[in-house]
Amino acid sequence: MSQKFVCNCNGTMPLDAKALGVSVHQSLCRQEVGSFIKALDGSEELVVACTQEAALFSELAEQSEKPLVAPLRFVNIREVAGWTQEAKVSGPKIAALLALADVPEAEPVPVVQYESQGRLLIIGPGSSAIPWAEKVASTLDVSVLCTGPGDLPLTRNYPIYTGFVTKLEGYLGNFSVDWDLQNPIDPEMCTRCGACIEACPENAIDLSFQIDLGKCKSHRACVSACASIGAIAFDRAQRNRNAEFDLVLDLRTDPKLRMSQTPQGYFAPGKDPLDQALAIGQLMEMVGEFEKPKYFVYNDKVCAHGRNGKVGCSACIDVCSTGAIQSVFKNGQGTVEVNPNLCMGCGACSTVCPSGAMRYNYPSVTHQGKELKTLITTFSAESAKPNQKVAPSLLFHTLKAGTQMIDALGRLAHVAPKQYEGLPSFLIPYGIEHIASTGLELWLGALTFGFAEVTLLLSGDEDPAYRAALEDQTKLANAILKAFGFDERIHLVMVDSVEDLQTLSKAMGVLRQRGALPSICASASFGFSNQKRETLEAVLEHLQKHAITPLPEQGATLPKSALLGGLAINADACTLCMSCVSSCPEGALIDNPDEPILTFIEKQCVQCGICTQTCPEQALTLQPRLKTVEQRKQKVVLNQTQIFHCISCGKPFGTAKMVDLMLAKLGAHGAFAGAAMERLKMCGDCRVVDMVKKEL
Repeated sequence: MSQKFVCNCNGTMPLDAKALGVSVHQSLCRQEVGSFIKALDGSEELVVACTQEAALFSELAEQSEKPLVAPLRFVNIREVAGWTQEAKVSGPKIAALLALADVPEAEPVPVVQYESQGRLLIIGPGSSAIPWAEKVASTLDVSVLCTGPGDLPLTRNYPIYTGFVTKLEGYLGNFSVDWDLQNPIDPEMCTRCGACIEACPENAIDLSFQIDLGKCKSHRACVSACASIGAIAFDRAQRNRNAEFDLVLDLRTDPKLRMSQTPQGYFAPGKDPLDQALAIGQLMEMVGEFEKPKYFVYNDKVCAHGRNGKVGCSACIDVCSTGAIQSVFKNGQGTVEVNPNLCMGCGACSTVCPSGAMRYNYPSVTHQGKELKTLITTFSAESAKPNQKVAPSLLFHTLKAGTQMIDALGRLAHVAPKQYEGLPSFLIPYGIEHIASTGLELWLGALTFGFAEVTLLLSGDEDPAYRAALEDQTKLANAILKAFGFDERIHLVMVDSVEDLQTLSKAMGVLRQRGALPSICASASFGFSNQKRETLEAVLEHLQKHAITPLPEQGATLPKSALLGGLAINADACTLCMSCVSSCPEGALIDNPDEPILTFIEKQCVQCGICTQTCPEQALTLQPRLKTVEQRKQKVVLNQTQIFHCISCGKPFGTAKMVDLMLAKLGAHGAFAGAAMERLKMCGDCRVVDMVKKEL
């Protein structure tokens, strides 16, 4: 347990110190700050229920002679509870938020290293790129790639190139840039003597030392004037250039990298001089060694991306906005490869991954499960004390953007309660690194823990692919709930930006007027596993146990994006060639070495579709659906047939259906005309022997 400092902020919140089990201060950051300073010498972990003065308390902790037992932690109870319209009944929520601060921190994750020596490339028109280069050349190892004209400086203090960018890729400390030297004058060879300017009869060359090819009449007087230097060549064969840099400032109006989350070390601020200056300021700080968390864990053994040369699931590749995930095929087996330096930690790949091969790890699902269990347990215990037990709702939000919105809304709800609605007393905010990193196993798992509903706050800065993925996953989660007879309990609140507080306020008002909802089922006792399918199976089993209506025998239909489902087979078309078995990456399809039987375990199927692409007869069709846990565990026969034995030696060499198919397709072939058709009923060895006998 920790020592908690709760401040009532000059008496503006109706806090019940006895119910909370803590001492409440009135001005902790002012007259009563001494009590905090005294606690710094103690042996307990410290939690401060105030985020406004986090900088002050952090500074005091740094100045303390005795090292802290654990990092100082902060909890905001004011804007999310104490300053809302329902502050008087927000005690259980405040208690839950304080209890969350006592949960041990997540296990540290591996880190990704960056190293930058300050090699900066500025790309853009010379008129804007060169002035910035002049300003930073004394601090950074700058180079300029002019994509448009601009007067060159008199002194050669840094490299200046010209041309058209053909390729730009990489990340902080490791950018590679290719460009095409289109102009006849190579600025790297040019001494800027001005002889070409004087010699040109059309005045097609200016102080940018580039030839205006629209004015040039091909007199080549400039070539003669530059003969001793050789910087001008109209027939240059090798125009491709390449160089590596640590940082890139892209001042073009049409920047090369257009993803919503650009790599570390790449800035495209646009035309605004202020934005350009801010980017320069950040670039100046990007020299040295840096690190960030490795957000993901990838298990190629359960990946359903590809098999036998066929591409199945590519959900993670499609949703990744940074281009960090690539398809890799080796010896026919397909996996994905993630560049951790390009990964920005959105976690959308783990949300859409059907098999759990891609797992978000910052923090792990196991840790999030422990935190959610703490929230629901504490809230339920506190709300039961006055015999007014209420099931809380859960609000997922991106840690940085969501916190900014919720705090701002809470403040406005306090000072202008008639215009803005704060969070309802039953709605508990839960910040995560990125809203796209949370998936249906976590949402449905929260409902089985006892939360009444789950709301996702999208703050407007998400990539469109993330929003689409979350909408699809929300539809799937609600379809699963409806299959068991429950109401839809997973919702999205989508605002335009972090400044769009009116939309958020309206959504909170709707929830407050509606009131709290009851839990859909009794609380589950299991914990979350880091294995996605394992957690999902436990959740489905619990929901099925408490279902309002039983699932239909044939299963409940789910959306096409479902990661659950079965297979329909056209038994007449299937020849039991078993190519689908060898292609299935999850072991859902099984053959029998002793007899031609194709069996299927639905629980193992992730609906990747590789089997349907592999089947030569196109006899398989995916069926997104939800069957009972018992049905999904069973091994069911999809198709079976008789073994066909060689009519010559009696050895089994295929199925009766396969031989019938060969007779139908090859019977008209000259090699098998007449009595030779019997060869189709022979094994390979006997067929050769029979052909040799006939020739003799």
